[in-house]
Amino acid sequence: MADTVVEIHVPLTPTPGLEPGAYPFPWIDQIEEFLAESEEDGSFEVADDGEEFGEVYVFFLRGADEAMLLGVASRVAALDGVPAGAFAMVTDNEAAEYGLGRRVGLPLT
Repeated sequence: MADTVVEIHVPLTPTPGLEPGAYPFPWIDQIEEFLAESEEDGSFEVADDGEEFGEVYVFFLRGADEAMLLGVASRVAALDGVPAGAFAMVTDNEAAEYGLGRRVGLPLT
């Protein structure tokens, strides 16, 4: 049976107001830290390293039911500094490409 995977897609939007020459996407590190701390309780896992995919940066969650994974994705999208326009794709571990599946707007309301 295939596992549920939630891909968190965050627009690759540079953070405004940074010093010249600063890394334009500090929110990527912020999300990675948040996910690492959140998965420590074992209720879900970060399935893979995040990566750039077109005009978004994608993070991967698995190891729990869809509601739990979407809840985590929603908290990610609500973090301070995370660009607006994030969304989740609900798929399974057998998906051959990113961005396939059911799209869910984030944060959840």
